[in-house]
Amino acid sequence: MRQTSALDPLMPFSPAALSGIWSVSLMTYELWASSLSTIALRNNLWCTRVPTSPAMLDENQRMVTEKLDAGIEVAAQLQQSLFSLCTGSCAPWWETGQRTLEPYHRRSTANSRRLAAL
Repeated sequence: MRQTSALDPLMPFSPAALSGIWSVSLMTYELWASSLSTIALRNNLWCTRVPTSPAMLDENQRMVTEKLDAGIEVAAQLQQSLFSLCTGSCAPWWETGQRTLEPYHRRSTANSRRLAAL
């Protein structure tokens, strides 16, 4: 008979669960890499262009708007996860993590591609 431990719900051994854990870890790494790239590209823009030019003002406004939109989406996902937890239909942590990181990941990779093309 297999002994159960306190780590079983945290680290399951089914292939589907391991695939989900791999997906969320890959998404986290991509988010980290694209965020660093985006920060470097934005700093380069701020150093090489006139800060009061209309293009830079539009870019800065777009940056703030996108961050607010992503924050609202993440808050909605967290609220949905909390509501599911309260009703007893809790999703595994890797599914909740992937849904929570997805808005930031989508915007960060899009920003990195867009800023690299400038």
